[in-house]
Amino acid sequence: MYHIKIDRDELHGKLGGGFPEGTLVIIEGEDGSGKSALTQRFAYGFLLNGHTVTIISTELTVRDFINQMYSLNYPIASFLLRNRLVFVPVYPLIGQIRNRKDFLGRLMAAPQLFSTDIIIIDTLSSLVKSSLNAETRAIQLLGFFKKLMAMDKTIILTFEKNAIDEKIMMPFRSAAHVYMETKINRIGGIVNRVAFVRRFSNAQSRIENTIAFRVEAGTGLILEIMAIS
Repeated sequence: MYHIKIDRDELHGKLGGGFPEGTLVIIEGEDGSGKSALTQRFAYGFLLNGHTVTIISTELTVRDFINQMYSLNYPIASFLLRNRLVFVPVYPLIGQIRNRKDFLGRLMAAPQLFSTDIIIIDTLSSLVKSSLNAETRAIQLLGFFKKLMAMDKTIILTFEKNAIDEKIMMPFRSAAHVYMETKINRIGGIVNRVAFVRRFSNAQSRIENTIAFRVEAGTGLILEIMAIS
């Protein structure tokens, strides 16, 4: 198991303690529904439990990522300095944004990015939809991930809902050992996020099918008990 336990929330208990080795995790949801917040919480939990993590981000620069993690009270400087955490931004910090069309090829040609226990790509849909031949490249990338999973590495991918064609999404959904769907939940004037666990193979203990949460500065992920509209 790759454990995600931290002392200040019970997310690990709702997800059976963490993810089995060699697992493909898909998190799919609309923009703003908490996909990145979940991956950031997972990453910090992995690191605190002695695992190593690579995060590939299509949204954040290195500076943005560090600021975001510290704003959530997920201090990660020591992990970065000891190479326990590798952060790879798709956007360069300075200079013109590079074309993403060749990114998948360069990604698969960089084995040093996959030397860690867990690899997180947030969001993969932003990369796949920009490929010259998205469907073919998606299948090729999925095969590449399966080779990594055979080496007991766990892969976590986020997808924006309806961002890419269903023909591209279906192989990823079918291959996922864990499939989660995030949604924005509105009841009256209260807005929260909900993660629905649609599939969780090889769970070692009980899994909660519905996890309501919010994200607060200085605290990070906060789990809630609430009605679902």
